Amino acid sequence: MRGALGGARVDTILTGLSVFVLTQMEALRNGDGKEFVSHAPGYWPGVAPELWNDWKWQLKNRVTSLAQLEQHIDLSDEERSGVLLSGDKLALAVTPHFFNLIPRDKNPDDPIRRQVIPRVEETWSSPYDMADPCGEDSHMPVPGLVHRYPDRVLFLVTDRCAAYCRYCTRSRVVSGVGEQELHTDFEEAFRYLEQHTEVRDVLLSGGDALIFSDDKIDKLLSRLRAIKHIEFLRIGTRVPIFLPQRITPELCAILAKHHPLWMSVHVNHPRELTIEVKEALERLANAGIPLGNQSVLLAGVNDDLETMKTLVHKLLMCRVRPYYIYQCDLINGSSHLRTSVAKGIEIIEGLRGHTTGYAIPQYVIDAPGGGGKVPINPGYVLYHDNEKIVIRNYEGKIFEYPESGNEHVQFAPQREYHDEYLYS
Repeated sequence: MRGALGGARVDTILTGLSVFVLTQMEALRNGDGKEFVSHAPGYWPGVAPELWNDWKWQLKNRVTSLAQLEQHIDLSDEERSGVLLSGDKLALAVTPHFFNLIPRDKNPDDPIRRQVIPRVEETWSSPYDMADPCGEDSHMPVPGLVHRYPDRVLFLVTDRCAAYCRYCTRSRVVSGVGEQELHTDFEEAFRYLEQHTEVRDVLLSGGDALIFSDDKIDKLLSRLRAIKHIEFLRIGTRVPIFLPQRITPELCAILAKHHPLWMSVHVNHPRELTIEVKEALERLANAGIPLGNQSVLLAGVNDDLETMKTLVHKLLMCRVRPYYIYQCDLINGSSHLRTSVAKGIEIIEGLRGHTTGYAIPQYVIDAPGGGGKVPINPGYVLYHDNEKIVIRNYEGKIFEYPESGNEHVQFAPQREYHDEYLYS
């Protein structure tokens, strides 16, 4: 009898423990994202670990339809309508790994689902919206190669991604359902690069080059490395976040053959930095690849100081340097995700001086129409003439610094200023 009672107690304890673990995991999924957690297998409990960890299985089993979405989560009316209309703007596709970050309950304001599940607002037009907000098409001397800056080019090598961000600045060409098709002429692009010796930096993007096979990536990088005046290569990717299983030791070994090679990843919210993502980023870093992060400032996703501070701190723990925060481009159908420039400045001001300098990205606007990246900073310069510059620090204290060549000018390192003096 004691044994039977003991077994019942054990079953009760184990059941209680399972409920506790599930509750804790759900709390972590819905929380502030400060911890590194794994959500596998999540919505795919019957999948064997060897399949789950196969990046090709992840791609083949992406969530791409309304029926698949509704198998797992409760959609709002706005989301359901958005999914039905997504086929003529930007395809729906979410890897199982990333889909596991979305809570089961109906919460259309969740910061993860806002990034990847279509909404009917994507069909709304704003007077500011543009099909090509960065002016890439007008700076494309050969198909697929954008030469906007003097010494560097953007090489659009594919129109496909592991998953599709709803604010994608290239939604006109990405995913195969946009208004345009991407027709990259690789040989013509290579000839252009060989002829233009001023180009020292090539950024591979698209789409996402890391969904190519190992062999195709190796051949592409080798071909670029054969052009002597190209000093270094960059890859812009969200694969380590959407598809961390792709970052295999074999891929890292291939990338390491082509140094100096840098990589810009794209993380917007701290919950995206799971255990699997951290391990993938560490494999890249161990292969000698410098990593920087580019976030997009998005309403309801990361447009508050505490979320951004948690994000940049976690990035440093993954050996990734926060590099840029982009103001959301004026892409068609993105007005519901755009936030104010004032909010971006507020976030930078809340980081500067309040955390390590390595954690502070540069806030930029990609000037509409092809003007390039313009840095946007809080107003730290209060006054500047040929004698001195008057600056304020993160605490609001004001300081003077003398201009060079004016050694006889009287100045005070720190003094009180009145508004009428500063702005007269």
